[in-house]
Amino acid sequence: MSDSEVERYRRNLQDERDGASLYAALAAAESDPVRKDLFTQLSQAEAEHAQVWHAKLAALGIKDPAYAPSLRTRLLTRLARRFGPRFVLPSIAAAEFADRDKYAGQADAAALSSEERGHAAVVQAAAAGAGGKGIAGSEIARAEPWHRGGSGNDLRAAVLGANDGLVSNFCLVMGVAGAGTGGREILLTGLAGLAAGACSMALGEWLSVTNARELAETQIAREREEIEQTPEAEQKELALIFQAKGIDRADAQRIAAELMRDKTVALDTLAREELGIDPAERGGNPWRAAITSFALFAAGAICPVLPFLWSGGATAIGISIALSAVALAAIGFVTSLFSGRTPLYSALRQVLIGCAAAAVTYGAGMLFGVSVS
Repeated sequence: MSDSEVERYRRNLQDERDGASLYAALAAAESDPVRKDLFTQLSQAEAEHAQVWHAKLAALGIKDPAYAPSLRTRLLTRLARRFGPRFVLPSIAAAEFADRDKYAGQADAAALSSEERGHAAVVQAAAAGAGGKGIAGSEIARAEPWHRGGSGNDLRAAVLGANDGLVSNFCLVMGVAGAGTGGREILLTGLAGLAAGACSMALGEWLSVTNARELAETQIAREREEIEQTPEAEQKELALIFQAKGIDRADAQRIAAELMRDKTVALDTLAREELGIDPAERGGNPWRAAITSFALFAAGAICPVLPFLWSGGATAIGISIALSAVALAAIGFVTSLFSGRTPLYSALRQVLIGCAAAAVTYGAGMLFGVSVS
């Protein structure tokens, strides 16, 4: 056994002991009996995981090191005792989510990997329900960076896509205009910038959604395999998730048992609750995302180019600036719907920033134009 393997055992043992100690502290500080029982179960599960690594070290004849909680564990424990579990639970949930696949590359910990992902989903649900409200599986999914659900997120993506096209092409057109280029050349440059930017955005979105979809399909396939091989463990994870939502232990176990009777329903539920994946969408449609991204970018990018279709010189430049400013104000107005700022503030900020960027590129174009000449 190499020194690196021994160190891995020790590191895993420390991590699991920290988890057991931390959840035990949360259980001790929790007043709600349902959540107290939940934290106790999580502490016991982490202690069982720690025992796996303790046994591996013992089999090698290595003395079990005395346990000393890590600095992070001591700090979170003190905060939980002082301010209550709800104060530290979001931080713990974020850490659990980040470490949910920590055993994925460790062949001798395959049995623990699924349980760790389940624990991450349980703590996510507990953290989201810390305010006393229930939580839907779709809310757990918000932690997934590739999850695309909700009209609010769609609106934000649409506005940002149009804004990217508008600002980038506005700056490009002003930069070329600053160099003293003729109207026809500015038009061609602007159209080329529109096509290049829209294609780039579409390709990037297609790759992003395709990768997300492939990841979702891989995770669902793994979950299906785990339901077949370890149904008891999956049922236990599902019960813990329901318990994290405020359902008492007996009812949570009964609901989980009912769902596990139908493997299709069980897979759908676990995909939503544990993985945060909508099995129907699995990350979205890459072609729809690409076409939408192309259209949104192009819609923004065409604004500064339009005046050069029928005019030229200083007149076209002035109209381009005015039209772009109006479009920037409109985008700023829409962003106020989800930024919390007043519409006037958002519109003015958007216009000032966009025009400032265009002024910089116009000035750079003037300098480069003189230099090239």
